[in-house]
Amino acid sequence: MKRSILTAILLASVMGVGSAQDVKREITQVTDDVYRFQNRFHVNMFVLTGDGVVVTDPINDDAAAWLRTEIGTLTGQPITDLIYSHSHGDHASGGEGYGEIANIVAQQNAPAVIDGVKPTIRFSDRMSFTRGDKTFELTYLGPGHGNDLIAIVVRPDNVAFVVDAVSSKRLFYRDFPGANLDQWIEQVRKIDSLEFEVMIGGHGPVGVKSDVGAGIAYLEELRAEVLKGLKAGKSVDELKQSVTMEKYKDWAAYDNWRELNVQGMARYLSESGAVQ
Repeated sequence: MKRSILTAILLASVMGVGSAQDVKREITQVTDDVYRFQNRFHVNMFVLTGDGVVVTDPINDDAAAWLRTEIGTLTGQPITDLIYSHSHGDHASGGEGYGEIANIVAQQNAPAVIDGVKPTIRFSDRMSFTRGDKTFELTYLGPGHGNDLIAIVVRPDNVAFVVDAVSSKRLFYRDFPGANLDQWIEQVRKIDSLEFEVMIGGHGPVGVKSDVGAGIAYLEELRAEVLKGLKAGKSVDELKQSVTMEKYKDWAAYDNWRELNVQGMARYLSESGAVQ
């Protein structure tokens, strides 16, 4: 059962005189040893292994430094491993905030240095390693959302950490900026091929394996409906009105991102030559 063990609401200064914004930071226990850390809208995972702590995406300098301190209140185990889900700055910044770490893992397509941190271990398609009583299975998802995105599954907990490619009952990010959406769908299919029970997403709430299949269904329906409309000669503005994706109206970001999802899919299908 998931249970919140620590929450901090901090005030972070932002640009402008006298302005501030709340920064919500929360650690939630997902299984006995697997934890979810939320920093505003971004999420990572860390795992107590009995032989050190394995952390994932630092998010930013302040978040990583804060989490490092909080991990120290949970355990005397050192942080032994950092695994990057991918190199996009909103998840991968701030790795130096974790301090010195012996093993830093990234997919081979990641940059040589990620915001000041140099990976010490790289892999191509799949990699696994054991730390204490936990095994970490890393799978490269192929191109789509970025070109170095991986999924992480922790055994025996059967918890997956999945960032950006799919979230639990949440629409996809805005207009899929810069993405090949057919490749993106293949990334989600690869996640669906993995064996796990619980999913910690890089955004949104903790989910389950079936949420991945629901994400595939959404993308395929969106693609089919937009393509049908484009072939019928509809404009993007008309498609925004007609492609309602009604069955997903209860998903997070539906009101804000549905039209952007339609717009992004229409752009991709038009630019890729799918409309004949």
